[in-house]
Amino acid sequence: MENFIYSSGDSKMIDFQDLDHIDGLSISTISANLYNKSRDDLVMFYFRDGANHASVYTQSKIVSENIKWNLNLKSKKIKILLVNTRNANAFTGAKGFQSLKEIADELSSGLTKKQIEDEDKPEKVSSGEIMFGCTGTIGEEFPKEKIKRCLPQLINKIRYTQNKLIWMKAALSMMTTDTQPKMAMEICSIGNSEIKIFGVAKGSGMIQPNMATMLVYIFIECEVSKQLMLRLLKNNLDNTFNSITVDSDTSTSDTLMMFSVSNKKINLNKKNFKIINNKIYELMHDLSLQVIKDGEGVSKLIRVNVLNARSKNQAKKIAFSIANSPLVKTAVAGEDANWGRVIMAIGKTEENINQNKIKVLFGNNVVCENGSISKKINIRKLNNYIKNKTIEINVKLNLGKYFFTVHGNDLTFEYLKINADYRS
Repeated sequence: MENFIYSSGDSKMIDFQDLDHIDGLSISTISANLYNKSRDDLVMFYFRDGANHASVYTQSKIVSENIKWNLNLKSKKIKILLVNTRNANAFTGAKGFQSLKEIADELSSGLTKKQIEDEDKPEKVSSGEIMFGCTGTIGEEFPKEKIKRCLPQLINKIRYTQNKLIWMKAALSMMTTDTQPKMAMEICSIGNSEIKIFGVAKGSGMIQPNMATMLVYIFIECEVSKQLMLRLLKNNLDNTFNSITVDSDTSTSDTLMMFSVSNKKINLNKKNFKIINNKIYELMHDLSLQVIKDGEGVSKLIRVNVLNARSKNQAKKIAFSIANSPLVKTAVAGEDANWGRVIMAIGKTEENINQNKIKVLFGNNVVCENGSISKKINIRKLNNYIKNKTIEINVKLNLGKYFFTVHGNDLTFEYLKINADYRS
């Protein structure tokens, strides 16, 4: 599957331009002047008839106020998701939470008037039907007044049909240090129904998710219960967003949400659920790779495969240790095939392993086996391989049948530059 930003040739980018809108979803973006430069930094997803929803959030013990707000909601259906960038609304205390309440009150009032103007059977929009996504700097006062001032215009700019440009504007409005908007799509056929699934994401730094990720929003064009959507997310989380790392840091605001935005009814029997589950995996996998390829300062993608482990947990622990090692990351950045650093990263996990059984390959190039440097090592081929943009490190523990793959990236001077001056 290819996403519709980076794809070429016979791709879904062309198809996407001709797709109908997703029923029940409207999008609006605007600049609330949250940055010192002119750009859209606020996006609203409006579900006119309400949407079922399911979410997973960061497991950090310090969470943003918007997550607290979302978890406190009692409404089964949501009318609005409002997402701002530049400010995470984290470590802002009661004042940060109160800011969301004030924004929700004004937004609900404005959208209730919009319902009266546009709908044959208008419904009152309550503040308890509004969810928030916040991303950006931690610990700064939340800019509620800037956001409140632009709400009337944001409501006025609602477009009831989407096209590629509107989706791109939504993805762009969520970005912080991202260099590319992140979008993906899937289509599946169930019976006589065509089901569209769209996803947008942001994420570039502070990336090692734990039961959630960055900001990711998925919209599915059929009626799916909250319970089933939660199953779809959790079924596919471990091998997508929970298997990537940029810098080993987990955000206070990590959020993954799924919305059922249409009343289109389908028979979600075992067969059909599997079809949708596979499409959700493809979409989540695509978005997670877009995040890692756009990691702060990245010049190379690192794929770490740990094979033949005693357990999945052992494979995962070792894979993350390698992908997160600053010494491994800088060696890859400098195009130095220093496989000794991989060995170090395996050993520091304190996992019960047998070093004489370990076999390490860079791509197809064997570097060590049987407890020492391999007799098959080819330095010329190894040096040529490390110049590639994608580096695959394969570790065979030869202890069992389990495996795990982690996607990471290198560590460059550009990463230091971005994060040394993040708030300006």
